[in-house]
Amino acid sequence: MNSLTAQHALDTLALPAGATVAVTGAAGILGGYFVQLAKEAGLVVVADAAPQDEDFVRSCGADEVVPRGDAFVTEVRRLHPDGVDGLLDTAVLDAAVLPAVKDGGTLVTVRGWPGDGTDRVRVAPVFVLNYAEEAEKLDRLAEVAGRGRLTLRVAAHLPAAQAAEAHRALERPGVRGRYVLTFA
Repeated sequence: MNSLTAQHALDTLALPAGATVAVTGAAGILGGYFVQLAKEAGLVVVADAAPQDEDFVRSCGADEVVPRGDAFVTEVRRLHPDGVDGLLDTAVLDAAVLPAVKDGGTLVTVRGWPGDGTDRVRVAPVFVLNYAEEAEKLDRLAEVAGRGRLTLRVAAHLPAAQAAEAHRALERPGVRGRYVLTFA
């Protein structure tokens, strides 16, 4: 579902190859998939990362890595003075990241934030349910993963009896993958 959400965000942005796109939360599951799929689409990717996640975010294909946190917009504008063409906000920063997007650009949100009421930047909330039955999108993602261009991130394999532990583990910060439950 995370990779499908990333694809939905890319389709919503509808940017041509060579355009610039930024992503917050790039070290997370959704953000990491977005970086990889954006590179596959030929976009220039600006991604945020904490110092301990910078190598990982670069390994996903980010062209430029900026610090996560309060300096994000300033650093994006330092690299791209007019702003980026599009931005996926997986960190749910909402209005705080609007200034990173150029006039007429698009901010894609993932928790339903509709925007600040201005029309300088188009704000487009995406919901994976809108893509849940898009078989051709899932087939394409499987093909991209099969070519090694989309890295599946698995934190651990656990027996189904440990499902509660998997949920508790996902609540802790810093988990870099999903838990796969095996049924035997």
